[in-house]
Amino acid sequence: MSTADAFRTDPPNLGGERELLQGFLDFHRGTLLWKTSGLTGEQLVRASIEPSTMSLLGLIRHLAEVERYWFQVCLAGRPLRLELWTDEHPDGDFDLVDPARVEQDLADLKAAIRTSDELAAAHSLDHTFKRPRGDAEYSLRWLYIHMVEEYARHNGHADLLRERVDGLTGE
Repeated sequence: MSTADAFRTDPPNLGGERELLQGFLDFHRGTLLWKTSGLTGEQLVRASIEPSTMSLLGLIRHLAEVERYWFQVCLAGRPLRLELWTDEHPDGDFDLVDPARVEQDLADLKAAIRTSDELAAAHSLDHTFKRPRGDAEYSLRWLYIHMVEEYARHNGHADLLRERVDGLTGE
């Protein structure tokens, strides 16, 4: 595994609310990229904690879809068709991993992150939106906190999966 510094920067200790939220989200995004670096496609698709079908590549795919759903569909109201979560394959992000698609799946995550950041930058933290099938309102501030939680939880999974794949551990 490459050093964490190649993939992430510690969030700021001081700063405005938006700077802190973005810093923590970027830190956790970078942690996922670090935890999945330096492995072969076959290692990235290995579901190593039975009976779960979760794999490191599945986490990459899942978080790309989460980024697209919350920022593009919910926040921006784009009529985006989510490709990995379908009626036929509700866990397609984890179940349909392919070692030949590693580079594309990583590129998809990075593109989704760039788009998410662009969309978020266009709104204040107090900006509200609704999910496509719901009445509850959410703020961009809530979305930042939710995304930090989403990445942090899945980074814990990535720690365990990575250790099972090649024995490496890290914070």
